[in-house]
Amino acid sequence: MSPTLEREILWTGIGGQGVQLAAKILALAATREGREVMSLGTYGGTMRGGNTDATVVIADGPITSPPMVSKAWAAIIVHPRYFEPIRPKMRSDGIVFVDGDLLEEPVAETPAELVSISATKLAREAEAPKATSLILLGAFAHATGIVSGSALEGALADSLPSYRQQFLEANQRALAVGRAAVSELAQPAWNREAS
Repeated sequence: MSPTLEREILWTGIGGQGVQLAAKILALAATREGREVMSLGTYGGTMRGGNTDATVVIADGPITSPPMVSKAWAAIIVHPRYFEPIRPKMRSDGIVFVDGDLLEEPVAETPAELVSISATKLAREAEAPKATSLILLGAFAHATGIVSGSALEGALADSLPSYRQQFLEANQRALAVGRAAVSELAQPAWNREAS
């Protein structure tokens, strides 16, 4: 029997960018596929405009890592302002997705592979301007296969409260646009040889 393979995903952005919703959707999608999941969301001093972070740990068996991880396989940087505390946690076999439209200067060197997606621009073009985190989530899931597109779609529908159902179609478009922005399985999450 193979040991459990865990994938730690760190999220960071500014409160109000949908970081917590996107992390929740990822966690629910993994649960839908029978994976073990632990998730933790945190906010800085303010919910809007301050930093917001989330950690999602997904595993193919019982999880041994707490949701406060010292090393991570992946990061999704919705806004680069708060990337610096995450950068040293990245493993060399990992991957970092960042909204390249918000980069004012190059991202500090990281041992992980860096994938820049024009998420802000793509969100505007998809008529989903508040869904940049979902563009990045769609791209991340498609490039890694961490969860399937259908699991993400189902988790998205389950995550939106009744008073936000009017955003479902735009959010579905954002996930699809993110998927289209990257090659499928460019860095497989469940490739045991890379872990």
